[in-house]
Amino acid sequence: MSALISIYDTLVRLADRATRGWFFGLFARFAFASVLYFYFLNSAKTKVGDGLLGFFSVSDNAYYQIALPAVEAAGGDVSQVAFFPWTLVVVAGTYAEFVLPLLIIVGLLTRIASLGMIVFITVQSYVDIAVHQVGAKTVGAMFDRFSDGLIADQRLLWIFPLVYLAVRGAGALSLDRLLTARRASRRPSQANVAI
Repeated sequence: MSALISIYDTLVRLADRATRGWFFGLFARFAFASVLYFYFLNSAKTKVGDGLLGFFSVSDNAYYQIALPAVEAAGGDVSQVAFFPWTLVVVAGTYAEFVLPLLIIVGLLTRIASLGMIVFITVQSYVDIAVHQVGAKTVGAMFDRFSDGLIADQRLLWIFPLVYLAVRGAGALSLDRLLTARRASRRPSQANVAI
């Protein structure tokens, strides 16, 4: 039995050494890119105008998706929605949905972008429940026998790689690490910061 434990310990140490510093950050970003990037990109595209220049114009649809109570209070006229806080929230949320996922994928400002996406997903979930009033089946429940709840189950799994990235960073294969290495080479007297 002790031989098996020794073999197990050796294999775990080898796997840890082989993956330390590069694998988990890269894998978390890969998982985010493969599962969530196009979801957020397509969602963000519904919030801006058509065509190339449409990107610079937040559509009425963004207000209905993000700030429905404010639109209803303005009689359905988004031009009458107050700038602070509603228009500011709509504009920030719309462009965050474009920018933050890209930053995460390339590994630039990864910790801040990951925290931003965690907040974004949390707010998105709140809006879905409180404003759009999705049903209990869509909300789901944690610690039940079903894993198909869109909000309680799936969004928790969405957040997991983001928590890893926010805490541990993007890893060695990232723009964060490249920029840190360049900065460290200019100031060799300072200690390197792990990204």
